[in-house]
Amino acid sequence: MSLGIGTPELKGEALSHQDPAVVASILAAAVDVTVLMTPDGVICDHVHAGPDMPQHLFTGWPGKALRDTVTVESRIKVEQLIDDANHGSPPRWRQVNHPMREGPDVPVMYSAIKAGPAGHIIAIGRDMSTMAQLQQRLLSAEQAVEAEYQRLRNAETRFRMLLQSASDAIMIFEARTGKIAEYNAKAANLLGRSGKRMQGADILEIFPEADREPVRAAIEALRNVGRTDDIVLHSDANKQQAIVSLSIFRQENTQYVLLRMVPHVVGDSATVLPKTQSKVVKIINEMPIGFVVTDTNLNILTANAAFLDQVQLASEEQARGISLERWLGRQGVDLGIVVGQLRERGEIRNFHTIVRGQFGTVDDVELSAVAVMDGESPCFGFALHRFSRQRVSANRTETGLLRSVDEFTRLVGKVPLKELVRESTDIIERLCIEAALQMNGDNRASAAEMLGLSRQSLYMKLHRYGIDDPSTSD
Repeated sequence: MSLGIGTPELKGEALSHQDPAVVASILAAAVDVTVLMTPDGVICDHVHAGPDMPQHLFTGWPGKALRDTVTVESRIKVEQLIDDANHGSPPRWRQVNHPMREGPDVPVMYSAIKAGPAGHIIAIGRDMSTMAQLQQRLLSAEQAVEAEYQRLRNAETRFRMLLQSASDAIMIFEARTGKIAEYNAKAANLLGRSGKRMQGADILEIFPEADREPVRAAIEALRNVGRTDDIVLHSDANKQQAIVSLSIFRQENTQYVLLRMVPHVVGDSATVLPKTQSKVVKIINEMPIGFVVTDTNLNILTANAAFLDQVQLASEEQARGISLERWLGRQGVDLGIVVGQLRERGEIRNFHTIVRGQFGTVDDVELSAVAVMDGESPCFGFALHRFSRQRVSANRTETGLLRSVDEFTRLVGKVPLKELVRESTDIIERLCIEAALQMNGDNRASAAEMLGLSRQSLYMKLHRYGIDDPSTSD
């Protein structure tokens, strides 16, 4: 006897005279699940499950209706399955889900046929768990691809928005062929090609003939060495100069060059000096004295290597945009005085303060600063010279602080402690006032602010200690 599992040609009449238990056992060898049922759908003792099926799923099935072993949404499919078998309709495959106590439901594809003279129904099923897992993986893969595609679209949108909103003229071209891949409107306007399509054009062809050789030489140096100095291009057509910077990068096994142009109007006194060729800038960057430039709110714009070493930072990017007050001066005192002097006089010299490192170190420094208030971007420049240990020790000796400590030590036991404390307090107070006046160039208002005193209190203490006259010596 030949049975075509899953084919419409499988007829119940061919099995009407066979023992349904035997037929169910035979079919169990070809499918994953075989269930023998009464005509009304109640499961008999014969339930055969393949080795790959979870065996505990079928515990307690005999004596129960098949519709009670499936999920709620699958019950109508079981009823249709039994009804088709009882009426002799061509067998159809229907997928139902068997609930599990733990884990996901088990999907099974069932078809039912009649067998035996008593009208028993044999339901044969195929385990669809593997197919369901593959479908879930496919769905997850499609969702991941869609999410990645959306992420790339968003990244491209942000890139083009940044490219077009950049203040500099920017072009990106292939290093080998020189074909332009991307550019912004400012580049087209600067080169006098607004309204003309530049994508795919040769990078050298879009420059005036006088500028092509410097650009070609810079690109060649970039290919061979990996870096090149900035170059200055002159365009007689639009009466402008432009500083051109080039950098190379790799994307998808292809080398590209990012070309950035900063325009400058050519005038009688205009002088364009690229940063990489400026000796003054190089000296400032390499000098052992800390140098930092801030805006008028003391947010750092640029700093040299010596300043980064003083504040224990690895790169300039870590300091850029951070307030200078985070590292310089005593909190709430020094920088307030410095900024006040800069706004009033435009400069300050030899101001003694401290620099706090990122990891808790404190160094004595001497600060000189200048304010540049003209132009579109006013800024402050600070130079920080570190005190040597010998100089600090010499200053302490000159103040006589160590000598006073020795004298007070010898008076212990001879003079009451209360008088010693009062006298030492007066000496320290006087030394602090003299130091504040010295650091502020005898500016009593600034000294009072540094000491946290009112001007009237400071004047009273000056008179008390006999130093009300700035020329009076100790």
